[in-house]
Amino acid sequence: MTRFQNKVVVITGGAAGIGKAAVEKFTREGAAVAIWDVNEVQGKELELLILNEGFVARFMKVNTAKYEEVEHATAAVLKQFGKIDVLINNAGITRDANLQKMTIENWQQVLDVNLTGVFNCTKAVSANMIENKSGVIINTSSIVGLYGNYGQSNYAAAKSGVIGLTKTWARELGKYNITVNAVAPGFIVTDMIATVPTKVIEAMKEKVPLRKLGTPDDVANVYAFLASKDAAFVSGTVISVDGGLTI
Repeated sequence: MTRFQNKVVVITGGAAGIGKAAVEKFTREGAAVAIWDVNEVQGKELELLILNEGFVARFMKVNTAKYEEVEHATAAVLKQFGKIDVLINNAGITRDANLQKMTIENWQQVLDVNLTGVFNCTKAVSANMIENKSGVIINTSSIVGLYGNYGQSNYAAAKSGVIGLTKTWARELGKYNITVNAVAPGFIVTDMIATVPTKVIEAMKEKVPLRKLGTPDDVANVYAFLASKDAAFVSGTVISVDGGLTI
């Protein structure tokens, strides 16, 4: 399958978890993928894996919360590949605590990466898409951004903000043939929940109508749909990937 032959895709937070699954998905379907992440070890390992499989990927160490780094990385992608067709704003962190215990630093860290980082990347990359009058932007929100969650004031605020940005940019960029959508994952098996006790995992499964947790591939598949021609008339939407949890 080569849905993304000759396409150039930027995936933030692409070194692990959902981002890694997305890198593998898009490269194996023909895209050249720029992996933006702060984890240099995992990022370079993934780049080597993709190259050894005969596909195209380039790792770049990028802190998306810093606009200068994003600008530099965008210029590097354009210099090597000539364009950017798809941007997937997947990078995210958690720093959980209830309101009274949450530090100002932890509040700001999550907002910087999960919200400002999305703004920074889209501002930098969309300029090329506007010039080419074509592009796809996919933002990773969360069911927490839709419904809130105990102990995640910072994460909920950022992910709700991502939905607001998605709808605003869909209005602003549509005239340039650029679609902007958000994906809201539910309980997904990633490193973020690797330390969660088995009892809690089982309780989480019971809340999901499908009685299981999602995988990174489940989310990557929705990214691929939104980036494909099949979703050419889909913009400004939020797709929950949660096994029916939020019914």
